[in-house]
Amino acid sequence: MSAKKIKTKPIEKTQYRVYFRKATQFYKVMFQAKEIQNWDAVGLNAVHCAISACDAMLVLYSGIRCKSENHLDVVTLLINSVDLDETKSKSNTLKKILFKKNIIEYEDRNFTQKEALDILKLTERFYMWVSSKITNEFHYE
Repeated sequence: MSAKKIKTKPIEKTQYRVYFRKATQFYKVMFQAKEIQNWDAVGLNAVHCAISACDAMLVLYSGIRCKSENHLDVVTLLINSVDLDETKSKSNTLKKILFKKNIIEYEDRNFTQKEALDILKLTERFYMWVSSKITNEFHYE
């Protein structure tokens, strides 16, 4: 059985800035939501921050963006498309964040404070890793 082909779209590598800027906006709003104890907003902004940060890495390092309906496909793309020592471990962090998306958006309950603080911590780690790879190696403005 062959591996599933994930749909991607070619993107000019300089466009990574657009995705990283979006990630940064979601990152900041995630912390603002924490301050007012809006746990659902913490969670949703965390998920969107992680997705946009992953998009920035994929665009910058490989010139692609995931077009799949399945958000978890970005994890596979990140592992296969970004050749850095930490990519596999950071992909696991991303996967943990993305697993929470359905709970936040679709379950008939509110995201709890503990869940929100957990996803915030994971997202902060993932975002800071992406930020370090972009700013250290590519001088993000």
